[in-house]
Amino acid sequence: MPARAQQQNEPEDPEDEKQIGLWLDQGVSTSLSANRSLDLEFHERLDEGMSNLYEYFVQGGVSFRLRPWFTLTPIYRYQRFPGNPAIAYENRVQVNLTLSTSRGPWRPMLRTLIEGRFVDNRPNSARLRFRPGVEYTLPLRMSRPPVLVVSNEFFVVPGNNPFANGGSSYTQNRFQVGVRLPIADSFSIRPFYLLQSVNLPGGWDTNEILGISLAFRIPRKSKTARSQQPSGGPSGEVQNSEEP
Repeated sequence: MPARAQQQNEPEDPEDEKQIGLWLDQGVSTSLSANRSLDLEFHERLDEGMSNLYEYFVQGGVSFRLRPWFTLTPIYRYQRFPGNPAIAYENRVQVNLTLSTSRGPWRPMLRTLIEGRFVDNRPNSARLRFRPGVEYTLPLRMSRPPVLVVSNEFFVVPGNNPFANGGSSYTQNRFQVGVRLPIADSFSIRPFYLLQSVNLPGGWDTNEILGISLAFRIPRKSKTARSQQPSGGPSGEVQNSEEP
């Protein structure tokens, strides 16, 4: 009982969505070499019927394609929580490990994020995020066919959790489905639908989110760049994007 009471007194994680939300993501990627790219992303989160800007952040990192099927990306993120009376900002360091391979129109993948969270007025904490997913290029007679994207992400806090939770290390789940629409070789749009479920002291709380992700790729001006597939893929999607 004392542990449960302490959990209820902790503030809720400021990234938790409330009611119907709108997530806006913008990613820019540019190749540094055949197997490296610089990635920069901007994200805005609105909840309470898409009327309240409760979170926004910027993050950047360098992606290293160590194997055709393995990409490693160290990332730094800075985010703000406008209007939150308990928490104003957060610094976050991440390591993104992405495994992916192509099987005809199918592209299964597994993204693992290792996070260190440094939150205003809260103890530091660590979190693991596992997101298996699959992409399927739709069999349409188009030069740039749409790509169906489906994934489910599991959030695990292995140690101390400084936020209100249901007493389990499994703290959050995100299921999403979207369609990536390549507009050009260097630009794509991905509308998506997401269900965010958060494990709170009173039980699981699930909210619906609509989102739009924009991805831009700045190509290298060299023959090597034109012959080498960039780390973001041929559609211009930034591979280490939050999605969301």
